[in-house]
Formats: sequence, C-alpha cells, structure tokens
Amino acid sequence: MALWGGRFSAGSSSMFRQVNDSLPFDQVMAAQDMQGSIVWSRALHKAGVLSEQEQQQLEDALTRLQRQAEAGELDFAASTEEDIHSFVEAALIDELGDVGRKLHTGRSRNDQVATDFRLWVREHTDSLKQDLYQLIRALLNTANRHQEAIIPGYTHLQRAQPIMFAHWCLAYVEMFKRDISRLEDLQKRLNQCPLGSGALAGTTYPVDRDDIAQQLGFDSPCLNSLDAVSDRDFVLELLFTASTSMMHISRMAEDLIFYNSGEAGFLQLGDTVTSGSSLMPQKKNPDALELMRGKCGRVFGALQALLVTMKGLPLAYNKDMQEDKEGAIDTVNQWHCCLCIATEVLDSLSLNETRCREAAAQGYANATELADYLVEKGIPFRTGHDIAGKVVLAALEQSCPIEDMPLADLQAICDKFDDDVYPVLQLEYGVNKRNILGGTSAKTVIQALYQELENLDKQGL
Repeated sequence: MALWGGRFSAGSSSMFRQVNDSLPFDQVMAAQDMQGSIVWSRALHKAGVLSEQEQQQLEDALTRLQRQAEAGELDFAASTEEDIHSFVEAALIDELGDVGRKLHTGRSRNDQVATDFRLWVREHTDSLKQDLYQLIRALLNTANRHQEAIIPGYTHLQRAQPIMFAHWCLAYVEMFKRDISRLEDLQKRLNQCPLGSGALAGTTYPVDRDDIAQQLGFDSPCLNSLDAVSDRDFVLELLFTASTSMMHISRMAEDLIFYNSGEAGFLQLGDTVTSGSSLMPQKKNPDALELMRGKCGRVFGALQALLVTMKGLPLAYNKDMQEDKEGAIDTVNQWHCCLCIATEVLDSLSLNETRCREAAAQGYANATELADYLVEKGIPFRTGHDIAGKVVLAALEQSCPIEDMPLADLQAICDKFDDDVYPVLQLEYGVNKRNILGGTSAKTVIQALYQELENLDKQGL
C-alpha cells in the first residue's frame, strides 16, 4: 500500500521501486515509527480528531506491532510496502479498517521520518556511549596491569623519549572521552521534536506539539516547520563524531600493529583477535586491528556522501535525503563493532616489559636529559642542545650508548660534565623527572590512572 496514488493512473515501475523503496533499510526504525505513531494518535484524540475508542484501538494495535518488531517477528522481506511508514499503516488498516486510515491525519512522512530518525539516533548514541566507556575501561585496566612498564615514545616513528606504557594508554583515554563529549553535544541539539511540522508548513489540526515532544522524551518541539523536516545536521554530527572516533581507533590500531611486529616485539595479541596464514604456518596476523583501521574508509565515506547530498538541496524536503539512512545505519553498526573488538584486543594483549625497556633505552632517547643537565650547570638550553648533539655523534662513532661513554670523552666535548651526569642518563630518571601535570612520570601517570578509574566507578561504568 502506497501512502499516495490517487493522482496517479499507473503504478511505479519495478526499476523505480528498486531505487525508491526504503523498507529494506528503514525497517530498523520500526519500533520508533510505532512509538511516534502512538503519541500522534493521542495528539489527534486530544485535538478532537479521534474518539477515545478509536485512539485506544490504534494504540493497542501499535503496541502489539511494536512488541512484534522488538521480538523480530515482523516479516519485512515478504512485504511489498514502500517504507516502514506504509508498512505500519498497512498493518493497521488490515486490522482496524477505516480507523487505521485516520492515523495519518495532519501528518506527513516528512515530519514522521525526521522524528523516527531522531529517536533512532538518540537511542544508538546512548548505546555507543556505553561502548566507548567499555573501551576506556579496557585501556585503564591494561594500564593498571602494567603500571611500571616503560616504552619508547615516538615522533616521526623515530624513538624520541621514554614514556610510561600507562601514559600511552591514558592518551587514548583522552581521545575517547572527547568522543563521548561529542555524542553528548549531539544529543543536546538532536533532542528537538519535528512531529507536527507536516510536510513543510505545519498542520491545520490543533495538536499540542509541546506535549508530543514531552511524551517522546524530547526537550522541545522544533521551532520552524521548514527546518524541522529538512534538517539532517544531527545525522552529519553523528557521522562526524563516528569518523573522528574511528580515526582514534585506527591510530590506536596502528600503534598496536607496530608494537606487535617482530621488529618492535613489545606485545603479543591474543589468539581470539588474530588469524594465521594459509601458506606460512608461523604467522600470527593482527587482523582485528587491520580491519578496524580499514573500516575507517567506509565511515569517512558516509560523512562525505551526506555532505555532498545536502549541500545543494533547496528547502524543504527532497527525496535525495533518503540517502541519509543507509550510510548512517552502516556507520553505527561498524563503529559499534570496532569499539567492541578494540576492547577485546586490549583485554587479550600481553606486554613484554623487558623488551619494551630495552627499546626505550636505545636510540639516544636520553639526549634531552643531557641538554637539561647542562642547563642546570648554567649553560643556555640552545647551547646545551648543540653540545648534546655532538655527544650523540661521538657515541655513534663509538657504537655505544651515551651512558657508557667515558667521562673523559664527555669532558672533551664540554668541561661542565662530571660524574653526576651518569645518574641523569638512566632510564627512570628521564621518565620521572617529568613530574608535572600531564607528564609521564610514574607518580603523575599513576595518579591520573587512579583518578580515571575512580571516575568510572562513581558513574557505575
């Protein structure tokens, strides 16, 4: 049953239906469509359009359909309906006859789908926030298991300065906390109700839009009917937040892929998140991480696709906007999956702390400490930086670390060096010297770790 057709003398072609019909994907909003329809039936009763008996019949039928939808009992595949809205209305007409035909009074699919989609996005942003919190918990637990581990910190993929492994974990905690805050910001702007805006100009029936919004859990009604039916900013914000979060997941995956490599050897991934080679028996491949990294492309693509779709659309609704759903639905599914798998990866990994420590001590990562040592001796930092660089060159020529160079060789470069330089060159010294808010000292990192764990515990997460 189409929700239109009186003006037409011929039906749609099969090819047009293939392009036009959205039930194969908008069926995911079945429960939301029925939820909105129940509230709309109450508004129509309050406005004098439906009798109390008619409204109750509609609500009872919609409630039964909603339970069937949530239980997966509705056979969408066998339906020839155009979209979820016509599917629900056809079911109501089959059961209630003309009473079912009254439900759409004063309502358009334009304000209906905008409401359904906002309800769907709102529900999934709540569940995605929980996924993010679980990933944060996994990062904190991983940090907690390895509180004393030191790894090389990198810039340009070159060893830069040693850091606590827990500091690395907490860096990604900050990223995923920002993703949560973006979802919360999105929820504030999302939570306005389009229902009652009609096709574009509002409705002639005296429905109480404030009451409709309240019953559906919105903060308020949308204030402009043109904007209400044509706004997809909330979908774009969802896709942007998902893209940013997937970028964070991909960066973490890239770090872990490198740490897991034979060249680094910092950690091993669990069997449950890796795979083998069909040819080489020795291989253990980080496929879960590579797939997370690879899935970014389709999420980024969904954002770009909708931006391009929306950029040239005049007010108000245009059928182009039906393209908002498939990309968003797929994005939510992929993001959810990647967050869950990332949590499993972290829970499965084992850190080779000895190898991490060895690598952190290599690459002349203590050269900055050498420059700072000279600053304490009264030498300007830029001069100390230059001297430290010359010491590195000398150490390279001797094929030894700076801390193994004889004092005489150091003093030949700068007479300010003394025996007290050697403690400064030890691994823990450079790490723990950075005992400042946001720094990588063991004390600072452990305080930050415990604070984050306490915050999650307080929230019951």
